[in-house]
Amino acid sequence: MLNFAGTHSFIAAPETDSRQLIAADLRSLIARIDISMRLIDAAMERDDSGSAGSVDVVVLDDVTPRYAAASATLNVCRAGLGGALQQLSEFSNSD
Repeated sequence: MLNFAGTHSFIAAPETDSRQLIAADLRSLIARIDISMRLIDAAMERDDSGSAGSVDVVVLDDVTPRYAAASATLNVCRAGLGGALQQLSEFSNSD
């Protein structure tokens, strides 16, 4: 008999339950990334609209490239998590 005392419940769960927990966690991470991307988009729009009021003012924006880089990185992370979720789904369907 296996002794799971002191083992994280995720590890002690049957294989199908473990896959479901992993899939739920991946979906949660994807949702969090989507929220972060929307926050970045909103911040970029706010920064863009703040400088649009005057023709006489030139704004050298050093923040937007950082937002764009963060957004691109999150996009890559989201794609990777989506790929992991797809692989897990294909693995589950092959049982």
